[in-house]
Amino acid sequence: MSNNAPKPHPHMDRILRVIDYIHTQAADDLSLDQLADVAAMSRFHWHRVFTAIMGASPAQIIRSVRMHKATMLLLRTDLPIAQIAAHVGYSNDRSFSRTFKDIYGQTPTAFRNAGFPGMAPHPNPQGVSNVFDVDIQTTSDKRLAALSQRGDYAEGSVAYQKVATIISTGNHWPQTRGMAGVYYDNPEVTPTEDLRSHAGVLWEGGAIPDGLEEVQLTGGRYAVLHFKGPYAGLAEAYRYVYGPWLSSSQESLRDAPSFEHYLNDPTNTAPADLLTDIYMPLEG
Repeated sequence: MSNNAPKPHPHMDRILRVIDYIHTQAADDLSLDQLADVAAMSRFHWHRVFTAIMGASPAQIIRSVRMHKATMLLLRTDLPIAQIAAHVGYSNDRSFSRTFKDIYGQTPTAFRNAGFPGMAPHPNPQGVSNVFDVDIQTTSDKRLAALSQRGDYAEGSVAYQKVATIISTGNHWPQTRGMAGVYYDNPEVTPTEDLRSHAGVLWEGGAIPDGLEEVQLTGGRYAVLHFKGPYAGLAEAYRYVYGPWLSSSQESLRDAPSFEHYLNDPTNTAPADLLTDIYMPLEG
């Protein structure tokens, strides 16, 4: 920890415990009283403290986590809807389906059949079915204040919420330029347990906040794919930019990792309106 770094907020560790608990126990009782026990705080004050720090209520965070897990189960497994509902904390598939449709604008079955909203149901032989907006940009070097993580990329949202907790408790948001993630391995060829990534914020301040590490993102030419929609659809976007787009562009890849820049907040943005830029490094 740098001598210039501010001291952590006294409630930061409590909030981080709760974030971990919500992600690992999404199928369990996540009542306010239970979360207050996890945080070791009075139930009379817990809700106000959490909401003030995170900018979203516990109920909003819980729903966001559960629905994200549901989209991944819908796309990556053949589990019946009732089992998925139970996996993400719903006692019956009717209430799960109603909540899912309120958020995604379609039933879980329709979402599964489509792949993700807007995706054509039958991919072409190259494995993609959509054409995405891509342009080439030249960027300066960037700094990321981040947490490292290992394992399933689809489970990475817990790291982002931990980063958000650290940034919020330290009042650091004015020193950031949005959340970003770096992904070092191809999930189609690397075992899930070996996938490496960093989740963080683009940092424009001085010392990196305590609890986070600095990651350097080298500037240069990047192909930037502009993606709109649920994060469950990002795999399709990667297949496009690394497949048809790269083949037709005659560009060469640079020895640097791709990264993602998230342009809005999934806790208060409809999934269909989420905006993500994927940066793929190019030679030249």
